[in-house]
Amino acid sequence: MAEPTAPGPAALRRGPLDHLTGALRAATVTGPRAVALAELPCRTMTALRAAPDGPAAARRAEVLGAPLPTRCGDTARGEHGTALWLGPDEWLLVAEDGAPAPLDALSAALGGDPGQVVDVSAQRTVLELHGPSARGVLEKGCAPDLHPRAFPPGRAVSTAAGQVPLVLWHPAADTYRLLPRASFADHLAHWLMDAMGEYGLPEVD
Repeated sequence: MAEPTAPGPAALRRGPLDHLTGALRAATVTGPRAVALAELPCRTMTALRAAPDGPAAARRAEVLGAPLPTRCGDTARGEHGTALWLGPDEWLLVAEDGAPAPLDALSAALGGDPGQVVDVSAQRTVLELHGPSARGVLEKGCAPDLHPRAFPPGRAVSTAAGQVPLVLWHPAADTYRLLPRASFADHLAHWLMDAMGEYGLPEVD
């Protein structure tokens, strides 16, 4: 009889909101004012610090499959995920499927230039807020102007929601991804679920 196979490292990983899976599902609102909240745990995230231009910029673009964004709010989709602009010399690379980050290749692309490439996957988690009412939920406690004219899909900024510092990313219409520090994720999730509550109530004529 074959010995049972021990679970691999990926099977043992748990997101900081794993204990709220049922509550997040129960908070879902359906209908014309629909909104849903879910955790996208264990995303591979890489922090990159480097000069935005110079010879190393072309080498980084070759590794990533796209140049890094150079303006506040901009993002760039490449072969290893999406790069979010955090500052003039700072980016966060977020993988869609949890694939390993190209740490060695990015470090080599720096050459002799000053810079830093660090795996920060355990530092943050990702909450996805989706639905026609998603913007309304965020507007209850998020400072930036989220109207599509000011914050269209493809934008990302450092801000706060419910007094929790985070990166707010708008990857697609009616979809927002919030990237808080893992230690603040529980507080943020409860704030979002509370803000979602009114959309499940009957509308008053």
